[in-house]
Amino acid sequence: MQSRKDVTKLPDLGATQGRVTPQRTRRPVYVDLLPPCNAGCPAGENIQNWLYLIKQDRAHDAWRQLTDDNPFPAIHGRVCYHPCEVACNRAELDQSVSIHAVERYLGDLAIENGWEFDRPTHPTGKKVLIIGAGPSGLSAAYHLARLGHQVEIRDASDKPGGMMRWGIPEYRLPRHVLDAEIDRLVDLGVTISCHHPVHDLALEMAQGAFDACFIAIGAHLSKKVDIPAQDTSKMVDAVSFLRDVAGGERPLIGRKVAVYGGGNTAMDAARTARRLGADETTIIYRRTREQMPAHADEAEAAEREGVRINWLQTITEVGDDLTVEIMELDPDGRPRGTGRFEKLDADTVIMAVGQKPDTGFLHNIRGLRFVDDTLQVDPKTLMSDVPGIFAGGDAVPSERTVTVGTGHGKRAAHNIDMYLSQGQVAEAPKHPTASFDKLNLWYFRDSDSQRTQPELDPETRLSDFGEIVGGLTPEQAMFEAQRCLSCGNCFECNGCLGACPEDAVIRLGKGHRYRFDYDKCTGCATCYEQCPVHAIEMVPEGVALPPDLAAAAQSHEASTRIGL
Repeated sequence: MQSRKDVTKLPDLGATQGRVTPQRTRRPVYVDLLPPCNAGCPAGENIQNWLYLIKQDRAHDAWRQLTDDNPFPAIHGRVCYHPCEVACNRAELDQSVSIHAVERYLGDLAIENGWEFDRPTHPTGKKVLIIGAGPSGLSAAYHLARLGHQVEIRDASDKPGGMMRWGIPEYRLPRHVLDAEIDRLVDLGVTISCHHPVHDLALEMAQGAFDACFIAIGAHLSKKVDIPAQDTSKMVDAVSFLRDVAGGERPLIGRKVAVYGGGNTAMDAARTARRLGADETTIIYRRTREQMPAHADEAEAAEREGVRINWLQTITEVGDDLTVEIMELDPDGRPRGTGRFEKLDADTVIMAVGQKPDTGFLHNIRGLRFVDDTLQVDPKTLMSDVPGIFAGGDAVPSERTVTVGTGHGKRAAHNIDMYLSQGQVAEAPKHPTASFDKLNLWYFRDSDSQRTQPELDPETRLSDFGEIVGGLTPEQAMFEAQRCLSCGNCFECNGCLGACPEDAVIRLGKGHRYRFDYDKCTGCATCYEQCPVHAIEMVPEGVALPPDLAAAAQSHEASTRIGL
């Protein structure tokens, strides 16, 4: 009988490198990674956390968490173009979480229940002047006031809100919602002085004994286009048109309206014209749909309301009718004329070719730099070349949206606070992002499709300026929150607790998550491999964590002490 031979080579237990070795070579560390929705939010919201709190049936706590970063959830839930949803990992499974709809639900719930911000208890004695009561200025004022600083906003208009009031039509943002969220800031202690244009910033700061300033003026000046016109009376700029309508006027525009431009302002002007009675509203844009600066949702909504969009056309003359030239794209994708022309009827031509801020009152301050009427600042700290003068929103080079402006206000406020308390500004390291490939999808199941908000049909919505999109029910908001994958952040599923073969995971109680007993841990990585959300990292033993991962580990450590 032939003898059997064991061909398996016995390991050298003193030198083996593998899952478990005589001496631990790696260790697990709990971390709070940056979910892609948070990373994609221009306002810097901790979206994952407030969705988690809704799942725990803690709506008021969720609103508190949300407004730690953004004081305007009811506004943003309506007008933000939700880049967070574009980044959402859930879209790789079925559909992204309807984050903006849940945010609106929380904002409306807060207004309905009269939830208020806590007033600061430790004033710093520092005064900050803010020029402009738009989203960026209001956001900065909110965060500065919560930090204990005395804040005054000065604005040339008769009501606060900036382009949220004067540029966004009521059918998208009802004014009672805007007023409710601004009033909450006044109750916090923010002073808003309207009818107060600033002509000399240095004088204003000296007379008010302000320690710092934030420039947050909007882009209220329309850019000019040189178009030959036999009848200039039929030409109006979009900013003035929308402002007049927002102020209660109903200008006579005739039956046929042409809008020149391809941005969100052009879409708003065209949709407003339809509500004022225009039977035919045509947007004329010299590029293609793929190249338009307007968000796709806005263009699609305009088309549903009967607005026609003529791509690859440009207006060359305004007379009894319009002369437009047919355009084509050159090999580099730029539009160029073809020499072919068409005639279009139009009673009114609304010019929506872009806006710029009026920064003339700043040009007498030595040290400030400008490019195309925008103030140049450090893109990370938002401080100008003159210490103590910060700027954000439409006043600086950036995407001009409410959410970007709100995020600028938050960032500027924290840097102004550092400047006033420490004499310098700095940026904290960001946590690593929890991308889709880091998740363990076995834990998650497919869900029903995303819950959608109700909308008025196009025929009904054109009868007035009433809001056209409704909100989610409490049940729908809860369903959407439960679809969140909690990317990169522990939600206490107990998987690591059950998977650890050495009982090295210690549960600290509901809301306090876990910690490791490293006296028992062998570094086998079982906990890491099963964690559905990648809230555990394996790191080499005895090696200092890089700054971003160290910050993520410290964030988790803090939550074990105070709970979520």
